[in-house]
Amino acid sequence: MTGPRMVYCDDRGELYDHPFYGMTVFDGVRVRPPREDELVTLPPGSDAWMLPGRSPYGWNHETGGPEIVRSVNGASAFASPAWLRLALPAYVKEEGAPVLPLFAYAPLGWLRGRLVTTALRVDGSNRQDPGRFHLPQIRKAARALRKAMPANRLVEHLEHCALVYCCRAAQNFFLAREECPLPTAPTCNCACAGCLSLDPDQGVTAPHQRITFVPTPEEIAEVACLHIGRVPRAVVSFGQGCEGEPLMVAPTLIEAVRLIRARTDAGTINLNTNGSRPKDVAALCDAGLDAIRLSVNSFREPAYKAYYRPRGFRLADVIESGRIVRDSGGWVSVNLLVFPGVSDLPADVDASIAGLRASQADFVQMRNLNIDPSVYYATMGAATEEPIGIAATMVRFREAIPAIRFGYFNPPVRSLVRRRRRSART
Repeated sequence: MTGPRMVYCDDRGELYDHPFYGMTVFDGVRVRPPREDELVTLPPGSDAWMLPGRSPYGWNHETGGPEIVRSVNGASAFASPAWLRLALPAYVKEEGAPVLPLFAYAPLGWLRGRLVTTALRVDGSNRQDPGRFHLPQIRKAARALRKAMPANRLVEHLEHCALVYCCRAAQNFFLAREECPLPTAPTCNCACAGCLSLDPDQGVTAPHQRITFVPTPEEIAEVACLHIGRVPRAVVSFGQGCEGEPLMVAPTLIEAVRLIRARTDAGTINLNTNGSRPKDVAALCDAGLDAIRLSVNSFREPAYKAYYRPRGFRLADVIESGRIVRDSGGWVSVNLLVFPGVSDLPADVDASIAGLRASQADFVQMRNLNIDPSVYYATMGAATEEPIGIAATMVRFREAIPAIRFGYFNPPVRSLVRRRRRSART
């Protein structure tokens, strides 16, 4: 066998490579061997997961086709941040198999003494590389900051995220670097099929507990200004995995942004949002918001509604929020929740190009959608087209919109936004 071997798990979760079967992937339509240009060594800091109740496919090189391997469990990879998966694990879900937790499942194989997967690095930043985080150091920094800011409930919440959930964004705040999260919203106007902070239906369990209070504008500004003051090219962001939709508490955000900008002209103030309330977005821009990150799984309205299940708004409102920020001179990112076999269908690719243009996006954050593949495909419905592939989708985006940039994290854009706004005034 010259290609990668199939990897599987026993019932204890031990990994094995198969002596006969080759690695397979699922592209949303068919089970096939991975292409050589898709394969990478499993990135440092990635995880390997057992897929309970799922019998893997192996590739029979003698017959030139896939075969189900019974009596073992499938295995998958969960790639490090900044890596975009290009395909899914190939398996058959057996009767009684549990719903998988909210992670991004990627294929796993064994080649020349190393675990391999199908992925592409889409952001060069190392801000969340696992090797940069040392828990005792984070714990010490969190204790010191709690002592210095004992009345700030937001600091207490971020400490819980950093130490219990090992949230890299919260840990970076305590380590005084990169991007600082500013969670604020206990409620949401969506019921996403893969919500990270409130249990969705279909037996899915959310991995994080949602914030239970709304910090005051003063608490928010205190945290944000501390971070901006000690981090060069800092980013502070509303809208995190441990909360609902930040626009639900827009008056608090608007006052917090005003307070931050009254104290400092530095740092990028960013809003991660579903973009559901354009009027509130406009008010935030007037207060001093620099950037917005609009989250969508698809720019096709039926696919968008099927996943987000929005209450009181439409995809057109999301696009309008992007236009408002761009017209203000701000930076527009689209957080495209990528899923093989959905995001790379020709109809979805065409809709994404139209949506990126309409929202005047500067940047596409190509992020893996964390959800059980069976749940997502049931939500989206069966594919009626051949997918073109995730990498080819990115090529199509760039061909259609040459100025578009790709990444994974929110970039610091304060200097660029200042220039845009100065230019607009002259």
